[in-house]
Amino acid sequence: MSTNATSATPARPDRRPLRDLAWGLGVAVLSAAAWFGWMGWDDEYQVDTATNQVSGPYEAWQVVGCVVTLLVVGVVAARWWRPFATATVLSLAFTVAWSVTAAAEDDTGLWGVGAVLVLVGTAAASLLVAAVVAAVATAREPR
Repeated sequence: MSTNATSATPARPDRRPLRDLAWGLGVAVLSAAAWFGWMGWDDEYQVDTATNQVSGPYEAWQVVGCVVTLLVVGVVAARWWRPFATATVLSLAFTVAWSVTAAAEDDTGLWGVGAVLVLVGTAAASLLVAAVVAAVATAREPR
C-alpha cells in the first residue's frame, strides 16, 4: 500500500492576505512618516529682513527629502508588492498625515481644500511611478 506524499502533507494556509496587510501597513507608516519627519514639524515662516518677504514654512531641502523618501517607498513597494495598491495606500496615508497637521493649525476650515489638493497631487505622482514600475517589470519578463 503506497501513500501519496502530497496527500499526507497538510494544506498550507494562503499567506497572501497577511503579506498584503504587512506591505500595506508598511507603505502607510512610511508615507505618513515622510510627512511628519520632513515637514510636519515645521511651522515657522522665514522673513527676509532686507525685502520683508515671507516664505515657508518649508525649506527646499525638506520638500526634496520628502519627495525622495516617497519616491523610494513607492518604487520599492510597487516593485515588490502591487503597484497600484502602493499608489493608493501611499496617497491616502500621506494625505491623512498632512490633514492631521493642517486641521490642527487651521482656523479657517480650508484645510479640507488643501487635503483634496494634496491627495490629487500625491495620487497623480504615485500612479505615474506605479505605472512606470509596472511597465519596466513587464518589459523585463521573459517572453
